[in-house]
Amino acid sequence: MSTAQQLNEQFGIKDQLSFRDDASGLVIAEISNEQATASLCLQGAHLMTWQPKSQTLPVVWLSRDAKLVAGKSIRGGAPVCWPWFGAHATESSFPGHGFARTVPWQVIASGSESDGTTRLTLRLVASEKTKAQWPHACNFDLTVIVGETLRMEMSTENTGTEDFVIGEALHTYLQISDIGTVSVTGLENCDYWDKVGGSTMRKQDGAITFDGETDRVYINTSSTCVINDDKLKRRIHITKSGSQSTVVWTPWEEKANKMGDMGQPDGWREMVCVESVNAIENVVNVASGSKHTLSVEYRAESL
Repeated sequence: MSTAQQLNEQFGIKDQLSFRDDASGLVIAEISNEQATASLCLQGAHLMTWQPKSQTLPVVWLSRDAKLVAGKSIRGGAPVCWPWFGAHATESSFPGHGFARTVPWQVIASGSESDGTTRLTLRLVASEKTKAQWPHACNFDLTVIVGETLRMEMSTENTGTEDFVIGEALHTYLQISDIGTVSVTGLENCDYWDKVGGSTMRKQDGAITFDGETDRVYINTSSTCVINDDKLKRRIHITKSGSQSTVVWTPWEEKANKMGDMGQPDGWREMVCVESVNAIENVVNVASGSKHTLSVEYRAESL
């Protein structure tokens, strides 16, 4: 894999994009332009932070106890779940949410856009281990465009001769004031699988509010979601395409305490996951020779 120095020579952008070697041995991309700052770990193509210059607090949440370890996912940011979401359908030994978030990726392009945003594109590096779990010929790329808004695009290109089916998600953690006071709108009247309530099917009645562990897969919805945060005086808008499921998740206190990396004692209160997903009945068939793209745009609105 390329070193930070090699990446800076090939893909660095003066006053916008640079790469550094972390003490963990992993390589981090640092983006800072006139509109925003962001950081991304090349392992997992894992966006860790994003903060528009217009905001006093980050919009993407990273645990204060997050650990960077080779082969392990990072707590917070925007983990990439692929090529399946949740547990593997048949192999219990395969990692939950797929392998994409814990394996090396390579930078394949970067650029400074005319609107002042910064673009970075990475491709998952296939290995014998990943091929043993996913024996399909394909390219899987992530493009991140950092500015006053954050745009993320996951593209799966089937380069083989047979169709295949994927599940996927951007498992994004968003920074909030307090989970007990925010609400999420945009999913009213949607059906969802309640993973806390024994995987039963329910229908959303009004805005989503939180008073305990929540793990819901909303299906057949491409709706824009809004996190309403009166204490921070802002709204976070999440607009997506190529995604027909939305997951809303908070671990709450008991589960967070068992995780050990949520930012003790109360880091879990300062985040909520609103994930852009294709899962369960919304998994995607990618035909031979075709490409599927899931795109999400995040925007913070000050009140």
